[in-house]
Amino acid sequence: MTYGRGNAYERMLSVAVAALHERDPDRLWPLFAETLPGVCGGEALIYKLDEWNESSGTVGLPPGGAAFELLDEESMGLLRTGYPFAQHYATEHERAPVTARQVAGTRWPSSPTARLIGELMDVNHVLAIPLPGSSTPVTGCLIYRSGRDFDDDHIRLGRQMQPLLAAVEQQRRLLQRWQRTVVWADTAGAPDGPAQDCDLTPRETTVLLLLTDALTAAAMGRRLGISSRTVHKHVENIYRKLGTRDRISTVLRAQQLGLVPTPASPRPLRRGQGPEAGTSSGTAAFLP
Repeated sequence: MTYGRGNAYERMLSVAVAALHERDPDRLWPLFAETLPGVCGGEALIYKLDEWNESSGTVGLPPGGAAFELLDEESMGLLRTGYPFAQHYATEHERAPVTARQVAGTRWPSSPTARLIGELMDVNHVLAIPLPGSSTPVTGCLIYRSGRDFDDDHIRLGRQMQPLLAAVEQQRRLLQRWQRTVVWADTAGAPDGPAQDCDLTPRETTVLLLLTDALTAAAMGRRLGISSRTVHKHVENIYRKLGTRDRISTVLRAQQLGLVPTPASPRPLRRGQGPEAGTSSGTAAFLP
């Protein structure tokens, strides 16, 4: 479904709000994969959240893509490589959206990748939307369409989506980190029960994880793509739900509940070694 350009960004924001209530990190990108193509004038989307190369990496395929399941390794390698974008972003510092035709010119229609996507999806144009700050060759999404190439307005919309997609990817990684913590807590036998009993929202959970990293509100806001004021609101909610009043007590309480891992016990001080020579893990970082 293609959305009108006037409400395209509003549609993506509504999807983002829904994503922030999703606790399963594996569902975040599929949520956007259903909407983003229509916003940017496309028909299908493939996303790849690690380095593009022909031999490895998981590719997020479009819904109902049964034909992809029958691909041989050579064909999957073409999709993983992301021609012609991998080479383009390897030499281009700016992570701006660009089309395959803009990068490869007249070589694009006759390329093996163009022939492959034509057979699989009956499309002939591709728009790459890399995540800002991603490593080379490229991390992000490829949007496909048939007929005319993506125009300047589609590319502009793709650029507007980049900060939103970067925030979603950060949320996904933090939720994955939280899932590993829950598994750890279940294995270790957290004394005060499972993490789910605290009633933290997925967004509050990710803010809590960043609190353990001793980040400032401004740094957390940059990481999550939100304002410092919004971060403070999330922190206030975390304090209220955990019954704490400051960062240190919050982190300690979260460790007791199995919401965050307990740091390894510090090694005992050697004779003659004062407190200034070594600090206890998990506490000193939160001091002013």
